[in-house]
Amino acid sequence: MLTIVRSRDPHWPRGLTAAAAIHGVLRDEILSLKREPGSQISEKDIAAGHGVSRTPVREALLRLAEEGLVDIVSKSGTYVSRIPMADLPEAITIRGVLEQFAAREAVARASRSQIIELRAIVARSHEAAEAGDTEAFHRADEAFHEAVAAVGRHPGVWTLVSQVKLQVDRFRRLTLPIAGRMARVVAEHEEVLKAIEARDADAAAAAMASHIAGLQVGLDDVRRFNPDFFLEDMARPDLLRA
Repeated sequence: MLTIVRSRDPHWPRGLTAAAAIHGVLRDEILSLKREPGSQISEKDIAAGHGVSRTPVREALLRLAEEGLVDIVSKSGTYVSRIPMADLPEAITIRGVLEQFAAREAVARASRSQIIELRAIVARSHEAAEAGDTEAFHRADEAFHEAVAAVGRHPGVWTLVSQVKLQVDRFRRLTLPIAGRMARVVAEHEEVLKAIEARDADAAAAAMASHIAGLQVGLDDVRRFNPDFFLEDMARPDLLRA
């Protein structure tokens, strides 16, 4: 039976098992690049920091390994996985297909109030871009795409997208500091929103497709500037996937 363990950490989420809470914290740190690809993870330090035994930390790490976010290397230790270059184009393509569908459905179902909400999210993105706040921008960006799926009454699409884009998210974080990148994303969101407002399903799908496909353009440049963050060779027999 799972037990809920209280931590000395004042920000410990209520109602979660220790393993689930630690998994959430580590997952956020990995996706936000606070824990850089290739960096080592210490079970002992995490357990001490949360005031728990190493057992729930180990459970959390095994779950992260299943998601492809950490590598448990035999006789070496646990590391934040490097971003697998070979997986990114396919993940971006799958995401594009799903989000084109979401955009079409949003055109058919969006209410005036929902369009206003989408407009407010785009405004937040613009403010974050002007301030150079990549964290706030990331949150607004995620909110826009999730809201488009919700407006189309297919929230499950966003669930699928979220599963597909884990590795893409880490790559995308590396693109945000690039000059003009955030402003470009805002402009692309504007095009999607304009098409939804105009009730033009073809234009909405095309704008969304162009927006998602734009991620592939910077793959080589980002890899060149951050070579240690990426995994080129997928044949790694020393890695243990739980």
